[in-house]
Amino acid sequence: MQKVKLPLTVDPFRCAQKQLDYDGIVDKQRLVRLGEATQSIDSDAEVMLSFDIDAQGLKTVTGRATVSVSLECQRCWEPFSHRCETEFVYSPVFNDDQVGNLPDAYEPALVDENGEIDLIQLVEDELIVALPQVAMHEDTDCKVSAENMVYGEIPLADERPNPFAVLKNLKQSNEE
Repeated sequence: MQKVKLPLTVDPFRCAQKQLDYDGIVDKQRLVRLGEATQSIDSDAEVMLSFDIDAQGLKTVTGRATVSVSLECQRCWEPFSHRCETEFVYSPVFNDDQVGNLPDAYEPALVDENGEIDLIQLVEDELIVALPQVAMHEDTDCKVSAENMVYGEIPLADERPNPFAVLKNLKQSNEE
């Protein structure tokens, strides 16, 4: 089955009423912020979205996204390929006041003036958050082995006298 490009925006309320599912791609050219956070984006993002209404009557957008990116290893400074995968659940809201009413399991998706949410931004935000905090090869793949790494040594403290020792002497002489 051929994957199609996802729409840029959708009406989450109408999609939830119809219980629509999307299985498609987001063109890597549209993921500008993800490209800035990585060395390169190696594939289009594969995205699956399901719109539904939960038991409380809240509209939900459940999704999964994957993309291959190149990152720079923070040990050896060489690029390496990383498959970024994420799962998420959103509920559309009209304003910040409604955010407090959402269950903790749902992230808010702010609806624009046309009653739609930006799917590309939503997916890109999740992929950026799913990037590793410190990008590194696996130990076996990295050119810098753990044995060769130097973490630094704490130098011994100088044997200089404590500058407050004078105060201690003054305190002792006043007590006498």
